[in-house]
Amino acid sequence: MNYKRLVKLGLALVVPVMLAGCSTTNEGKDASDSGKDKGKADLAQEQVFKTVVSSEMPTADPTLSTDVISSVALNNVYEGLYRFDGEGKAQPAGAAEMAEVSDDGLVYTFKLREDAKWSDGEPVVAKDYVYAWQRAANPDSGSEYAFFMENLKNGGDVINGDKPVEELGVKALSDYELEVTLEKPTPYFDYLVAFSTFYPQRQDVVEKHGKDYASTSDKAVYNGPFTLADFDGPGTDTEWAYEKNDTYWDKDAVKLDKVEVQVIKEASTALNLYQDGQAEDVVLTGELAQQMASDPDFVTDKKASMMYLEMNQSEDDGLFKNENVRKALSYTIDREALVEQILGDGSIAPTGLVPSGMVQNIDGKEHDFAKESGDFAKFDLDKAKEHWEKAKKELGKDKLSFDILTADTDSAKKVSEYLQGTFMENLDGLDVTVSPVTFTIRIERGLKQDFDMLNSGWNADYNDPSSFIDLFASNISYNQGKYSNPEYDKLVKSAAVDNANDPAARWQDLLDAEKTLMDEMGLIPLYQKAEAHLRTEKVKDVVVNPAGAPYDYKWAYKVD
Repeated sequence: MNYKRLVKLGLALVVPVMLAGCSTTNEGKDASDSGKDKGKADLAQEQVFKTVVSSEMPTADPTLSTDVISSVALNNVYEGLYRFDGEGKAQPAGAAEMAEVSDDGLVYTFKLREDAKWSDGEPVVAKDYVYAWQRAANPDSGSEYAFFMENLKNGGDVINGDKPVEELGVKALSDYELEVTLEKPTPYFDYLVAFSTFYPQRQDVVEKHGKDYASTSDKAVYNGPFTLADFDGPGTDTEWAYEKNDTYWDKDAVKLDKVEVQVIKEASTALNLYQDGQAEDVVLTGELAQQMASDPDFVTDKKASMMYLEMNQSEDDGLFKNENVRKALSYTIDREALVEQILGDGSIAPTGLVPSGMVQNIDGKEHDFAKESGDFAKFDLDKAKEHWEKAKKELGKDKLSFDILTADTDSAKKVSEYLQGTFMENLDGLDVTVSPVTFTIRIERGLKQDFDMLNSGWNADYNDPSSFIDLFASNISYNQGKYSNPEYDKLVKSAAVDNANDPAARWQDLLDAEKTLMDEMGLIPLYQKAEAHLRTEKVKDVVVNPAGAPYDYKWAYKVD
């Protein structure tokens, strides 16, 4: 098995971990019966919820999705075998019940709901899951999340093109029975099958539209609580909607008729729309977040998310191959000032790559990764200048320059401009430019290493430090700066494979890996992300997931 693809998930025999805890704007709900007890007298006559996002949606294809914007959309218009309820627990959704698991933990047998249908009325059957999973594993698909299929028998060989997709460890025993065979027991597999890469897809629909599949909302079919509507193109469209899916098996739990989404990149514009009643959920940053903090509608959504700077280390003679350059830049950043004065949205200053709240129970004791790891993100101008002078001497240059590539959202631009100012003010002879681009272009350029410095970040797919640590192993596509250290790779492999059956040893591997990365400042942590929102009190039961897809509207409803 190719562990370099495997390590993204830290796959193997670890203690099962929950996705980061979910919260709602009201009480949590179960995956199937939620909402049925709502008294109609409490419901507003018009069940339309208007929300704002900060970026265009890069893709509506579950096989290609890797970003937060599309994950929210897909989570609401598709459904996998399981779905997360309001308490962060995986519950049967496309499956009629929890899977039957073999004694050796390798074979999962899922019985599907016979009342589950696609939005065109066709039944959702086992072969739809088989096709979707094979499509994700197929190297011709270009899925950045193909490594998820490393869980399945022969997954590594299929992804590498050494075996046909038909040998992937998933097969339809009948229309409503799915058998999954794993490469190794994976105790948290229940949580993975709730993830977008594992959603079913219809082969006839994908093949009918070919390269245009999911390019607009009418070029796909959906099996979730809602259907995607008014979506006119990835990376360009600024308005779309989720409309109640009348063919959905649990449609009685769905109270909203429609969720209207529009892209607004400036927080001030979003606030104006909210105050004018044209939006009911908007994101605030900086001074606006601070000004509106006492508003009754103000809420802060915590995220298992870390923002950081990646530096292009792909060239041996590149600027950021110099460790003193990287350390000088990191020591220059006053992260407390960044989160309090620039963001003001509840984000917190980090200690390293892994955010706080990554907790695991080992030998009956809870361990918080960030608390047990070191403080690698200190502000120290004296050390910054010391490393900077060493760097200039080593490079033989008095004048250095680079560009920060960033998304063109309000918060991303403000953070990048703050960094530009603090770098140039404190490091003599440095010139820094900032290049804001659309979110889609930022993703494309990041994956191609077409940048000097990248204002980047990651939202946890699941609640475990490996969701962050594994990103920076050599040859992982999301290691966009191409940081590489054999010792780091060894530790990541050890956590994923060698010590997979030993939770304490695995935990120590991950701690040692973060220390290795941070001691070299292979990337520069910026802040643990939170989002400040104004969200109308008239909307209830929006499920907020710190990890995975951030928002689920299945159980949401509006009151007068």
